Amino acid sequence: MDQVKITPQDLELESYNYELPSELIADRPAPGRSSSRLLVVNAQSGVIEHQSFKDIIHLLPKGSTLVFNQSKVFPCRLIGAKPTGGEVEAFVLSLIPKNGFYQVLLKAAGKRRVGEIFHFEELTLELMELGEEGTFWVKPNLDSQNFLNLLEKKGGIPIPPYIRNGVSDDQDKKDYQTVYAKDSGSVAAPTAGLHFTPELLEELKQRGIQTAFVTLHVGLGTFKPVKTEKITDHKMHAENFYVDPEEAKKIKAAEGKIFAVGTTSLRVLESCWGDNGFQFPTQGEMQSTRIFLHPGKPVHSIQGLITNFHLPQSSLLMLVSALLGREKTLEIYKTAVQERYRFFSYGDAMLFRRML
Repeated sequence: MDQVKITPQDLELESYNYELPSELIADRPAPGRSSSRLLVVNAQSGVIEHQSFKDIIHLLPKGSTLVFNQSKVFPCRLIGAKPTGGEVEAFVLSLIPKNGFYQVLLKAAGKRRVGEIFHFEELTLELMELGEEGTFWVKPNLDSQNFLNLLEKKGGIPIPPYIRNGVSDDQDKKDYQTVYAKDSGSVAAPTAGLHFTPELLEELKQRGIQTAFVTLHVGLGTFKPVKTEKITDHKMHAENFYVDPEEAKKIKAAEGKIFAVGTTSLRVLESCWGDNGFQFPTQGEMQSTRIFLHPGKPVHSIQGLITNFHLPQSSLLMLVSALLGREKTLEIYKTAVQERYRFFSYGDAMLFRRML
């Protein structure tokens, strides 16, 4: 694959800003999911087309394989009380404990101290350790299964703060989940997949488009803002992923004809790419990745990408720029603003093709 040429400006955080009117931030998805809009970019010609997402069945080459992230969003937001009675919000970052402790974000007035106990009705969380970059490790008073059951019953869906100030409702339990979600563990939806319906997936199958699935549990690494002046100084948090051996066979067989559905799927594929193509663990073991794709990092594993429009200065915008180049990406985003596309998690989508 051709590598995007870079300049020193491409490695500066300030170079990834763009203007976005607030009314273009979608607070609900388009009715019917696949009726959202689709901006299509051909890398070779530079031509931009404006389509409906459901038209994607005519825009993918026959014989292509779509790779989806089947991770499922879990209700990870809990509202409770501090020992002093003030309100605290706990945001559980992962369902995988470390020595019986769970990594969380805690939002409350005052400084946090080891030994504090926070109350969420029958659940208590004891602060055991201070983690990296504002995270904490807590110990529930419930065993792991009962803790997970309580989250499913009483936890809030973690929609981003730019959507209705992060306050979710019952409709988000349906909207903020892909129709093929399977393995619970994400704190944010792989949003490119939100546009697919069972009917659309069946139509794609009928047209000879194959599907394969990976699992990356979206955590702090994906949505943590980039704050370093030089983007190469940014450190991604580790996120867990795995690929079932049968799915790995499908992906290896499709090499050269792969379209990643979402940036998380692409990050799995690139994390499994070696000198001689894909190198998947033979037993489908859980792996960890800190991969950060940006201009200067060549992307080898895909022929195209389906993705939503991402926040300014985000690692995801830099990932798209690794494929298209920063200037071209910002030019496309400017066009999307002019054409009144809807942005971010519940917004419209973009299809990037390296060739027809």
